[in-house]
Amino acid sequence: MDLLVRLPDAAAVRSLSPDFKAIARLPFRGVIVTAMADAGSKYDFVSRFFGPAAGINEDPVTGSAHCTLAPYWANQLGGKRLLRAKQLSARGGDLEVELSGVRKGSSGANEPGGTNPGDERIFIRGHAVSTLEGRVVSPLPPPAAGGK
Repeated sequence: MDLLVRLPDAAAVRSLSPDFKAIARLPFRGVIVTAMADAGSKYDFVSRFFGPAAGINEDPVTGSAHCTLAPYWANQLGGKRLLRAKQLSARGGDLEVELSGVRKGSSGANEPGGTNPGDERIFIRGHAVSTLEGRVVSPLPPPAAGGK
């Protein structure tokens, strides 16, 4: 589980100088820091992700963090379902996150931003950078006909 921290503005996220040793001692996989994007920006929100306990001080672009950020910002922005995000790491990255499906609200009705996350999916789009290519070989034989 990650800790989500909202700062007052994008400049605060951009200029953050985290204490990685202190973050590593927290009882979380990582810390997601976010803020609303600057007025007039093409983005809805900005973020950074710090995960020294998981072996990376700052992740350049973190898909898993955006699975937390998408519903948070959708709720903050009045139920907006398609969001543009900017991760402000040194490398940086642009993402588009989309909430698809519905969740059951407290009344039991289908509504965006309800309380049953099992009925909703988050799609993440952007440009990826390949950092490793490989092949996985299984010592197990393929399943027999009929799937058994």
